[in-house]
Amino acid sequence: MIGLSKEIETVKATLKKYALPLVGFKIIKVCLFLLFAYSNAFAQNNSELFKQANELYRNEKYVEAIGLYEQIEASGLVSSELYYNLGNSYYKINKVAPSIYNLEKSLLLNPQNTDAANNLVFAKRMAIDAIEELPKTFFQNLEENVIQQLSFDQWAYVAVSASIMTCLFFLFFYFSYIPGRKRAYFVISILSSLILIFSLFFTFKQFDTSKSTIEAIVFDEKTSVKDAPLASGQEVFEIHEGLKVMVLDEVDVWKKIKLSDGKTGWILAESLKIL
Repeated sequence: MIGLSKEIETVKATLKKYALPLVGFKIIKVCLFLLFAYSNAFAQNNSELFKQANELYRNEKYVEAIGLYEQIEASGLVSSELYYNLGNSYYKINKVAPSIYNLEKSLLLNPQNTDAANNLVFAKRMAIDAIEELPKTFFQNLEENVIQQLSFDQWAYVAVSASIMTCLFFLFFYFSYIPGRKRAYFVISILSSLILIFSLFFTFKQFDTSKSTIEAIVFDEKTSVKDAPLASGQEVFEIHEGLKVMVLDEVDVWKKIKLSDGKTGWILAESLKIL
């Protein structure tokens, strides 16, 4: 009996040691399952809303489509395609500022969205202000035509891919005994390393630009730009809805803006919507 009681005590101790962790693990599994199920249902719901909104757009019910697109946006599940469709919907009802704003947002998420870029050209033709840009330097053109063609996330993917290629072909070079292949592997590894260096530079450049550059779209139909962040400040020029500006500074309810032609001034923050 003594031996049996000892075995029972051992079993009890083992259960105490492992039962609670096991229960805790099961609770975690249930929580993860519920979270996954909720996320999946949430994504499916937004997918259905997106399809309904697209159908409304095809039936020329643009206001109703906008309501559904903005409902998806409010949920936080945004994409370049969502902003593209939203911008097109606003364009169809002649809403200049929202159309330009959403098409610009589409391009921020995917600079290679050529449809959004083309439609943005048409949307900007509805805007009153036609600001002539200052001449760009070689490096500014390089940044616009090369670096800005991909987001910093996309450049990061290029850098990772290039690093993998560099390592692989260097290993091929190191373990290869055929002279012709060895030279080819070495050349490819060098080229991959150069791509890695440039893509890393472009990644950090794009990241820095995205953090330091604050752009906005004017939403007021007409607003005056003043020489100081004061209601009593003198008006230096006037701008209209749909114009894209750069935000340089902020004081109370005022924001200092810069136009593409170099003009600067202060405008009420409520007149703008940050991209």
